[in-house]
Amino acid sequence: MNNGKNSKSVWILGISCFYHDSAASIVKDGEIIAAAQEERFTRKKHDFDFPKEAVNYCLKAANIGIKDISYVAFYDKPFIKFERILETYLSFPPAGIKSFLSAIPLWIKQKLFMKALIREYLGYEGEILFPEHHESHAASAFYPSPFKESAILTIDGVGEWTTTSYGIGKGNDFELLAETRFPHSLGLLYAAFTSYTGFRVNSGEYKVMGLAPYGEPKYVDLIKKHLVHINEDGSFKLNLDYFNYCVGLTMTNKKFARLFGGPPRKRETLVAQKEMDIAKSIQVVTEEIMIKMARHIRKVTGMKNLCMAGGVALNCVANGKVLSEKIFDDIWIQPAAGDAGGALGAALLAWYKVLKNERHADGINDCQKGSYLGPFFNAGEVTSRLDRLHAVYEKMEYEGIPVRVAELIENANVVGWFQGRMEFGPRALGARSIIGDARNKEMQTRMNLKIKFRESFRPFAPSILREKVSEWFEMDYNSPYMLFVTPVKSTRRKGVTEEQKNLFGINKLKVCRSEIPAVTHVDYSARVQSVDGKHNKLYYDLIKSFEEKTGCPVIINTSFNVRGEPIVCTPEEAYMCFMRTNMDYLVIENVIFDKKKQPPIKDNADWKKEFELD
Repeated sequence: MNNGKNSKSVWILGISCFYHDSAASIVKDGEIIAAAQEERFTRKKHDFDFPKEAVNYCLKAANIGIKDISYVAFYDKPFIKFERILETYLSFPPAGIKSFLSAIPLWIKQKLFMKALIREYLGYEGEILFPEHHESHAASAFYPSPFKESAILTIDGVGEWTTTSYGIGKGNDFELLAETRFPHSLGLLYAAFTSYTGFRVNSGEYKVMGLAPYGEPKYVDLIKKHLVHINEDGSFKLNLDYFNYCVGLTMTNKKFARLFGGPPRKRETLVAQKEMDIAKSIQVVTEEIMIKMARHIRKVTGMKNLCMAGGVALNCVANGKVLSEKIFDDIWIQPAAGDAGGALGAALLAWYKVLKNERHADGINDCQKGSYLGPFFNAGEVTSRLDRLHAVYEKMEYEGIPVRVAELIENANVVGWFQGRMEFGPRALGARSIIGDARNKEMQTRMNLKIKFRESFRPFAPSILREKVSEWFEMDYNSPYMLFVTPVKSTRRKGVTEEQKNLFGINKLKVCRSEIPAVTHVDYSARVQSVDGKHNKLYYDLIKSFEEKTGCPVIINTSFNVRGEPIVCTPEEAYMCFMRTNMDYLVIENVIFDKKKQPPIKDNADWKKEFELD
């Protein structure tokens, strides 16, 4: 086996697919070259199909062909996953038999024979590796981290059998020491409540997290008494009498509904106080489990640092609680913590754990490159592409962009911001973002309803200069990937009247709670992105310019998309999103677009076909 020590570079392609958030990544001699989710290219949110477009992008970014690939690494073991599904279905007759018969054709046709499928789709004849699902998660967390050694925690719905695991990483290797197995799953527990409160599983969990601060934890004791038994070490066991995910097409059953006083909320209906209280309750239970897990892992491993991955690691409120408990000295979480990140983890695992190559970590800097691992479009490409859309624009010098955009934001404009390489993972980090003035108390409602077209209760995140974090928030910690929620500093908060304190539910939105109300949630929390300029200097300079004008080093940062669509990838997608919303300006590289100067677009036009765009 090639160990990567000869003069020829070793290229490893990582792939994840067929569950949700398919993705591809490419690694050259251990360096992360490119990574992207398939949804960004196909425009199907959470696309789970084979990531042909993402693979093509990665090969193009690396400037190589499939014949140059030394290894392909797939993020889990399909045969073991199939074993789990088969065994589970057959354990629950007769309902399980019916579910099995409906699932088996897709497995036989597509999912089971992954090696043959990879060869067919890619025309690849080399070696294919199949690490286990939670190994891929663990690798995605540990290997890009800055730590020479650390504890590792992975939590998700389910991989093959594992739903939670922890272990130790040292140098170029790691070992998973313990696991929780299906059907007992924190991810599936949270997903069950996501479904019951009327949101989509595998995409609406962050809505439950955002809804929780509007509620009271009224159902915590009920959940702990009937649904989940929690041990002091964070291990847990679910009461399966209340769940349907083992054999059915729903997460919960009638017994679950009776426990909570009625059927699940129907999608798109009014979110009532009950759903808010349920969201708060499951969030509190999740935080309790994760904190207990973290304490146990610190005690068992003796490690000072922690790496995390798996879909539950995107619960940034729980992450913030673990961080504030100071259980570990430092925590690093994979920005693409869900299944998409498994593609990257599988590739890195092949390089370090399988091929046993040396790993260098300095304890300070990660090697994720800010997670700016997606496509890039230079200014010439931008103008040539958008000329075909008859867009009206003005070119600027790059050094003038920060001051110009800071002025626009200060004057209450909402700006689409498209710069550099697209982010890998679910968060916009200043490459494909919509930005605005965090001081404007009207901005949260305006951006939710007229630009994002989403639920009004959803909070926005702040981007802040790294050196000013502790002046505005109750932490002094690097958070470049927007994966920690922390309270707004008490000195930045505004007084609340007794009448305002007694507001319930969505009415809490009416209260201006701090100097940065547009990014302050109703519980005074915020999902912070710290910006240091290392990987995205223009974004840093923009925030710095805004601070020089206003005295405030904080702006709103939300993802460049509307509800139901993936984050934009190309200049055309950015322009059409800009035109179909109430954004005021759009900046793509050094090109600025004023909404007032644009020609009208055709309603429901198939613009890709009409303009013959790539």
